Amino acid sequence: MRRPRALVLPALPESALARLGEIAVLAEVPARPSLGFTDEQLADLVIETGATVLITDGDQVRTSVLGLHLDIVAVMGPPTSVDLALAAERGVIVLHAADRDAEAVAELTLALMFAVSRNIVTADREVRGGRAYHDRVPPAQRHRGRRLTGRTFGIVGLGRVGRAMRWRCEGLGMQVIACDPFVPEATHTLPALLAESDVVSLHVPLTAETRGFFGYTEFGAMRPGSIYLNTSRGALHDLTALVDALRWGQVGGAGLDHFEGEWLDPAHPLTSLPNVVLTPRLGEATGESQEELADALVEDIGRLLRGEEPAHAYAPVLPLAGSA
Repeated sequence: MRRPRALVLPALPESALARLGEIAVLAEVPARPSLGFTDEQLADLVIETGATVLITDGDQVRTSVLGLHLDIVAVMGPPTSVDLALAAERGVIVLHAADRDAEAVAELTLALMFAVSRNIVTADREVRGGRAYHDRVPPAQRHRGRRLTGRTFGIVGLGRVGRAMRWRCEGLGMQVIACDPFVPEATHTLPALLAESDVVSLHVPLTAETRGFFGYTEFGAMRPGSIYLNTSRGALHDLTALVDALRWGQVGGAGLDHFEGEWLDPAHPLTSLPNVVLTPRLGEATGESQEELADALVEDIGRLLRGEEPAHAYAPVLPLAGSA
């Protein structure tokens, strides 16, 4: 029986590509635009390649694409832009990788916290530019940071990543508190947590209820000069409110790994603030994470093509019996 054609948008590890090539024909993909494919470009690409399997990072699958001849959409992460109800209606099986690599995301969150609290990025730039001693104020005074030992770390969302952060921060000698209405051991309310925390870290899934839930009220309730971290999703907070809070000094610094559409305009006010560290969705950007996620997706695609039930599917749940 003819093998399906697979259109692969993210850069999969060679081992996963080789395994995928054993069960599907790999379509050639042109160089990916720096901002990603537009809806129209992606739809044209699916049509031109004749792909029935689309592997993506999940932020580019729009309604127009689901109306084409796709049988499988496999997502390297949360399918934030996939209309799951429409996929089920049109018989498109949406696969996702196993749960997020909580350890890798927690490690990046720690890195952002240290980078912000010790002014590492701005100090590094000065050293590279030969400007570390460019004025009468010594760098040890100009870049004076804050010691984290003994500080209070507030976790908003005590899921897998939140729990991975808890033991790490406790190991640093920080007091850890948490709020999560679905976890009994998270005993703080959000207002109480914001009032007590020196560092506030978001680890909340993006849903209709949580979109934009962190705004002027929440930033205003934070302890003056505290640090704000978000390695979950950019849509969880009001970016304008964050910029204002940073400018006013209500928030002393921020570390962000996500933005709306995973893109931040270089001219955005946030990029000119020295007390902010920005990374382009690097939470799970480790070799180990990518290999595990890719292997899980390819294995599930293989299950479907063998007429078996996949381990991680959204809708519909029935396998493509007899397709291979």
